Amino acid sequence: MGKLSLLQLICSRERERERERDHVSQRSVTCNDSPAGYWIEHRVSIMVALALAHDTGNYTMNKREKRELLVRSKRRWVLSTIELVEEDPGPFPKIATQIFNDRTPMLINNYQFRISGTGVTEEPMGVFSIGETDGVVSVHKSIDRETYPFFHINFDIMDKETGNPVDRTLGFDVAIKDINDNEPYFENLVTKASVKESLPEGYLPVPLIVKDRDEANTENSAISLRVLSQEPAEPQINLKQVEGTKMSQLTFTGCFDYDKVKMYKVTVEAKDHGKPALSSTAVVNLHIMDSNTHQPVFKNKTYNTQVMEMESNREILRVAVTDADTPNTPAWRAVYSIVKGNEEGNYKIETDPKTNEGILTVIKGKDFEKTTVTNVEIAVENEEPLFVCGSGGPNSPKTLTALPQTVNVAVKVIDVNDPPEFDKNVVDVYVKEEEVTGKVLYTPKVTDVDSDVGKIRYELVEDPAGWVTIDNKTGAVTTVKKMDRGVTSRQQRQHIHYPNPCHR
Repeated sequence: MGKLSLLQLICSRERERERERDHVSQRSVTCNDSPAGYWIEHRVSIMVALALAHDTGNYTMNKREKRELLVRSKRRWVLSTIELVEEDPGPFPKIATQIFNDRTPMLINNYQFRISGTGVTEEPMGVFSIGETDGVVSVHKSIDRETYPFFHINFDIMDKETGNPVDRTLGFDVAIKDINDNEPYFENLVTKASVKESLPEGYLPVPLIVKDRDEANTENSAISLRVLSQEPAEPQINLKQVEGTKMSQLTFTGCFDYDKVKMYKVTVEAKDHGKPALSSTAVVNLHIMDSNTHQPVFKNKTYNTQVMEMESNREILRVAVTDADTPNTPAWRAVYSIVKGNEEGNYKIETDPKTNEGILTVIKGKDFEKTTVTNVEIAVENEEPLFVCGSGGPNSPKTLTALPQTVNVAVKVIDVNDPPEFDKNVVDVYVKEEEVTGKVLYTPKVTDVDSDVGKIRYELVEDPAGWVTIDNKTGAVTTVKKMDRGVTSRQQRQHIHYPNPCHR
């Protein structure tokens, strides 16, 4: 341990005997000595120069002379820093340095040393002390740099006789030098994360923020991260620093497969660059969530159903599918659509939320005479888009666009006997009063889309006056009575009605 002189400024004062007593001239000499001292392996350098003076001819001075000497003397103060290594194991107390004056032994005996400040009179108290007479500064306990990286200590030189400071308070700093005594630690670590099976390769939702309590911008706090292990091994999981941040994030290459693996265990190591290096590990569990990786498949390859001619608003068919994804999820629930055969909007299809079946309903009647069979093509997908990992293997996945599954439904229209139709519903016939009977007044024109018109039979429905008869094969209306215009007023005109012809 080398001594460090802090009071090495000697001022020589010579009285000029030739001058008169009331004219005193003085000559000041400022001396600065700064030997270096070492505590363990770290530099200690404190240089505080306190101007002291003595009479070369007479060491006996009264109080007034001492005061005059201190007032007149020039002073130069040089302050520096002590470095101590943290977590020193001792033994304690241990000498850190010494404040002394080696050129004025008789004069220095008139003074005593005092220190104050952090580590002495302020928390953490009891770390430092000083010998009042010898100026030895001692350390009494190990210091944790991460708790107390820096101390500022004040010291005073007191006059033993008066108890007053000789001059202004001086100070020095104690810097605690870092050792690598803290392993890196993970901050706000996400230990469990849910990952969708369909997540494209890239970042996983697991941010990694690692810190080190050792001194910043040193090897002790520089950190490297790596994936130490993963179970199972595929797809490959790594980590990458997020650009523009101090955060890293787990990444993966390939595809997850919920059907094969539902959970991954990933161990991450954080290691600093100190000597010796310290490290810590963290375990992240990835829970794979099922996604739509399976298409719904129709249970039957084709379907057949029928509908009555012109029938509407009736369920005519249910189609069912199978799906290997998790039931009652968007990846499993079916969405049906009609892709062909519904150009006129005769049908609709909906999903039964309980059975996941497709319900085909006729909403607009079909005319048998125009269409006897309709081929309806039905497609099915899921609520969630389909994700397919490419065939290039786990290192080159691709999301493929797959066509939806389809099935053909043959809808047969059942013919219904449509009634014959008159070409006119109302016909006005004019007859002369008292004209002879047997005259054909009207022969209707009738069409029937279902059968031969020759098979149609006619009936007279209403003839209050009994004026006419009807041919049940041709529908011809013939008079059987003379018509007297005076018998029937305008308000009492006779109307002859006969029904729509019917098949016989």
